[in-house]
Amino acid sequence: MTERANTHVLDELYQVVQSRQGADPEGSYTAKLLNAGPDKISKKLGEEAVETVIEGVRGDNDALANESADLLYHLLVLWTARGLDPDRVWQALEARLGTSGIAEKMARKKQA
Repeated sequence: MTERANTHVLDELYQVVQSRQGADPEGSYTAKLLNAGPDKISKKLGEEAVETVIEGVRGDNDALANESADLLYHLLVLWTARGLDPDRVWQALEARLGTSGIAEKMARKKQA
């Protein structure tokens, strides 16, 4: 595992994904996805989620790690396409730290 001062690999990958906006779709898979739009990206994300679930059930941790990486990458592409900064997600996660999952879920139901 490599150490990064004040950065996370997901933040670095997000920057790479953002840099592909407007790039030639013929030369970049990320640019091709971004060019296809959020609907297509969401479908691909769903496919990757299913593949991750399958590997979770199978129990092959190497395959699970690879599918999880695919899932996270496609999630970052979707965030980019929708203009969602990862910091908003990190803040939402931080707000949940120290809160029981059951209590947090009940609070969301009350807000709905």
